[in-house]
Amino acid sequence: MYRLKYLRESELLTQQQVAEKIFCSQRTYSYYECGGRDIPTQTLIRLADFYDVSVDYILGRTDNPKTNK
Repeated sequence: MYRLKYLRESELLTQQQVAEKIFCSQRTYSYYECGGRDIPTQTLIRLADFYDVSVDYILGRTDNPKTNK
């Protein structure tokens, strides 16, 4: 999940700050970021909304960060 780290760092945010926004612990978010834990669907949607990118972009299925709304 290198994209999560990239998105977070490009916004100059800490793991703790993002974790608070998506309602999880910093440790859990760290697992998401390093790929050590699968991201639940609802959390994945929260992350996509938070960063204003598509779920497919976070998952690495596309290089286009735009959402299809």
